[in-house]
Amino acid sequence: MAQILNGKELSAKFRTRLKEETAELKDKHGLVPGIAVILAGDDPASAVYVGSKEKAAVEAGFYSVVDRVPASVTTGDILSLVEKYNNDPAIHGILVQLPLPAGVDEKKILRAIKPEKDVDGFHPYNVGLLNIGEDCLMPCTPLGVMNMMADYGIDLKGKNAVVIGRSNIVGKPMAAMLVKADATVTVCHSKTKNIKDICAAADVIVAAVGRARFVTADFVRDGAVVIDVGMNRVDGKLCGDVDFESVSEKASFITPVPGGVGPMTITTLMQNTLKACKKAAGL
Repeated sequence: MAQILNGKELSAKFRTRLKEETAELKDKHGLVPGIAVILAGDDPASAVYVGSKEKAAVEAGFYSVVDRVPASVTTGDILSLVEKYNNDPAIHGILVQLPLPAGVDEKKILRAIKPEKDVDGFHPYNVGLLNIGEDCLMPCTPLGVMNMMADYGIDLKGKNAVVIGRSNIVGKPMAAMLVKADATVTVCHSKTKNIKDICAAADVIVAAVGRARFVTADFVRDGAVVIDVGMNRVDGKLCGDVDFESVSEKASFITPVPGGVGPMTITTLMQNTLKACKKAAGL
């Protein structure tokens, strides 16, 4: 039976450390990390996520601003808000909650955020630095996965890792981080042939495909590490991209859904904001 990678417990530990670091930063240097979130429209899931981010920021001792704007907002309106926070020295991290309303140019907006305030790690400048192995602000979900595996002592050097999914938010940056950790990485997607066979040879599987219970026991060799980034709703209940019941019988480590990768994402966002604050102050 697999050991559970408990993101909820680990996240609580990291947030305690984050709160202590923030208090120390304020006491020693008079600095308070600041984060601004722009929420456009009335998507219920986005509203929940933003509420969780706001709560986490306040608990950490951050200065937190949330700009809630209607779905009728234009690209220009959001660009103006981004520019305001780009020029605000009290704000160290800017996050534009996705998805944006129809008609809003997502690409243009994400590229308008100053790279040093891009705590989501989506700006092409940060994407480029990640892919050449240099220090930068990295996407929160894959970075949370890396932090989780490091804390549980999972050594990735020389391991065969398979990432299922090639999104810019999870799949591609996850692959880059695994390569940086000296894993040998294969990225699978909807056009990949023999995906089951490829996964069955892996030491580590990261499932970020967006299909409920897609990864079954026959995808997984005995002793593999299985990370489930999926978040699907089936019959009113949350489940991941991994069939937890069958896979947990074969894996050495596995993340549950909920309570696995999810809590790490918001915690990592706060860590990125603290990092951006320190870097802005030259610390």
